[in-house]
Order: sequence, then C-alpha cells, then structure tokens
Amino acid sequence: MDEMTLKERLLNALEGKEVDKVPVCSVTQTGIVELMDEVGAPWPEAHSDPEKLAKLAIANYELSGLEAVRVPYCLTVLAEALGCEVNMGTKNRQPSVIAHPYPKDLEGMEMPDNLLDMGRIRAVLDSIKIIRERVGPDIPIIGGMEGPVTLASDLASVKSFMKWSLKKPDMLRQVLDFATDATIAYANSMVLAGADVISVADPVASPDLMSPDSFKNELQPRLQNFSSNVDSVMVLHICGNVNSILNYMADCGFEGLSVEEKVGSIKKAKEVLGDRSRLVGNISSPFVLLPGPIDKIKEESKKAIAEGVDVLAPGCGIAPMTPVSHIKAMVKARDEYYA
Repeated sequence: MDEMTLKERLLNALEGKEVDKVPVCSVTQTGIVELMDEVGAPWPEAHSDPEKLAKLAIANYELSGLEAVRVPYCLTVLAEALGCEVNMGTKNRQPSVIAHPYPKDLEGMEMPDNLLDMGRIRAVLDSIKIIRERVGPDIPIIGGMEGPVTLASDLASVKSFMKWSLKKPDMLRQVLDFATDATIAYANSMVLAGADVISVADPVASPDLMSPDSFKNELQPRLQNFSSNVDSVMVLHICGNVNSILNYMADCGFEGLSVEEKVGSIKKAKEVLGDRSRLVGNISSPFVLLPGPIDKIKEESKKAIAEGVDVLAPGCGIAPMTPVSHIKAMVKARDEYYA
C-alpha cells in the first residue's frame, strides 16, 4: 500500500477504512511546558492569542512527531463565551471554570446572536486558519471542545446539575438542550475554519459522575443530536472507566471513541464497539507518558497496537510537564512496530 498523507491515514482510521499503519496523535490537549519554552508560546497567553495558540499546537507535530495538530488546550472556551467565569491558570495549569451563570435557575439563559464573537472563540477559529496556512492541506487539524454535558454542568455548576438530574429533570433537559445547541454551533464554526476532526471531551458524562441509566436516557440523545448536526469526522472522549457505558457511547454517532487506560482490555472494548465506532487511546497520560521511562512507553504503545487500537493516542489530556522525549517515544514505538 502506498504511503498515505497524515490526513488520509487519520480520517481512514477513524472511518474504519484501510490504513498503511495506525496513526499516532492526541485527540486531547497537547500543550506541554517544554514546547512552550521552545517556541515562545507559554500558557496562559497561548489560550487567547491566535498566533501563540497555533505555534504551540504545531510544535507537537513538528518537534514531537504527533501526526495531527490539535487546538485549543482547555475545556472552557465555550463556557466562558456563555457567561462562566474562568481562571486562566498558569504556565503548567489549564484554565478552569470558577463561577457559573445559572446555579439556581435558568432565568435569562439565552443564546447570544453573536456567540462566535464572544470570549476566546474567535481566537481559536483564527488559530485553526493560521495552522492550515502553515502546515498545508495534508496534515489533519483536530478542533477540541467541551461536550454538551460538561458545558451544561459548567453553566449550572456540577452540584446543581447533579441535583437537577435527580430532582428537577425538566431543568436538566433545558440546560442540556441549550448546551447542545451551543456546542453544535461552535463545532461547525471550527469545521468551517478548517478543522478536519472535531474532538469532544465530555468528562461530566463519566460513570464516575452520572449513572449508566442517566447516560442512556438523558445524555446519549444529546450526543446523538450533536453528532448528527455537525458536518465532520468526530471523536468522543469520556474520562474514567467507561465500560458500563461503552455500548451506549458506540451508539452516539461518533467515528472514534477515545478511552483511558481504565477500560482495561482494548480487545474487549473493540468487541463491544463492533463496527459502530473506532477506538482511540489509551496510553496513560499520568502513569505512563508523564513519568516514563521510555521503555515502558514503548511497551504500552506496542501492546495497544497489537490489541487492535485504531488510533494510538494518550488516554487523556497530555500532562503539561510531560517531556517531549516521552511523546517521541510513543511515535517511535509505532514506527518500530511496523519496521
């Protein structure tokens, strides 16, 4: 088989088509301190300056060898645009939501007409255009974002969101539907800007927080609505041990499902998915990629490929203090596997 472009390889892998080898990239956050220093694009400035956003993202492709460029580096862009207060973090700590616009009720919750001009959304969209200009047409760009469940919980606060899920189902549905509409608009704007893959991280949908029944009855329909209204190849990432909801996740309409090492056997997970979705992961970010050593990273990476992972990737966001040499080791392991 002729060698594919990186974009062809990733899109084929996610769509279940033939590839020359398993792609290696990150569908979760990629900003690491060593690269911030190397290219002069540190957090927190690189969260809101389009030039620095692009520079730091490209660095993990050019200097580490990851086969895609992913922006941005947090799950707060849409939340901030819709009224959440965000602490922008530090050089090695991601932004986080610290105050919520609708913790008691949903009065006044309306979609701004100019949503795409709010907060840092324009900076992210501009960074995608800059990346495309710099890397050309054959390198895939991954647009990352918070999912509808996580956005809904940011708007209401996790505490209220959980309470409503038990006692006020109408309010839960209202905030979920609002968040779903917002995520669809934002995702499609990233596609128009040039993103090839939309990667949705929805940590609040995890079985650690929401029961499998809640996922099936309330969350799955919103994720299905999202996937059917976004014109792109998509990946869904949910943190934690998702074995109890993996079957439901596979019916959400995403080409790829990104999972952590907590799912255990890739082989078993693939059996659950069947041909409904492809598996992305699942090299542990905190326990393998961050601490190493390099031999361990290579061993885990080769094992994941041997077990049938469709896209080799970190199981969750890359820890900011991860050495570049450890990212390179994951890429090298893939190359050695096919040597």
